[in-house]
Amino acid sequence: MLAANGAASAIVGQGGMLSTPAVSNLIRMRGAFGGFVLSASRAADRVAAQRGVAMFETPTRWKFFGNLLDAGRVTICGEESAGTGSDHVREKDGLWAVLLWLDIVAARGEPVADILKNHWRTYGRDYYTRHDYEAIDTAVGDQLMAALRAGLPALPGRTFAGLTVYDADDFAYRDPTDGSVSARRGVRVVFDGGARAVFRLSGTGTEGATLRAYLEAFEPDPARHGLDPQAVLAPVIAAANEIAGIHDRTGRTAPDVVT
Repeated sequence: MLAANGAASAIVGQGGMLSTPAVSNLIRMRGAFGGFVLSASRAADRVAAQRGVAMFETPTRWKFFGNLLDAGRVTICGEESAGTGSDHVREKDGLWAVLLWLDIVAARGEPVADILKNHWRTYGRDYYTRHDYEAIDTAVGDQLMAALRAGLPALPGRTFAGLTVYDADDFAYRDPTDGSVSARRGVRVVFDGGARAVFRLSGTGTEGATLRAYLEAFEPDPARHGLDPQAVLAPVIAAANEIAGIHDRTGRTAPDVVT
């Protein structure tokens, strides 16, 4: 599927099997080296490490990719909101992204669903979802993020919804092309076993602020690769809500948008 403006794209296989943006880009990047935004998925780190290729984790905003592309540090880049680009252009190119996937399908002689299953069998599956809480009062959103940041040092070792926090930080990116530092770009909480929650406040909505929670969990067992992502991620969702106090601070009992 291609967005009307040609920027974003989504790959859907037989039976409605959706390839997440991160996995779509990882399949595209065979033989390439890439950059992915913080919120995309930890799958990028795992695949890049196994393939022995460079990978850069950046904040949101395409300018960070542009710097890496101009410097020849990456040849493909992508974000969790389904934007993908390459070193042929300094912007998202959904048409190119779809055509490249069609080339992959033709070259491999396999349907999308089988390509995804083979990818997961090799690298494991990262179940992933994004929960958006829209039109939150900006002051409430700022207070929530401030409390999250203040509590980061005390999180490692604590258990929430059955998940124990392994590490927690506030993502800062040092651009390898010019040495500039972009701080406070997203709060990351990593749990034992590889599950992760990332919290970011966005002001791009039409009203107030949007709290985005990016939630994922790694599953290596092929027998468990066909499960419902929301069911698999239920403990991560519960832990993220408890850590951030989303319901208590915003009054929301559920996200407005789930992707």
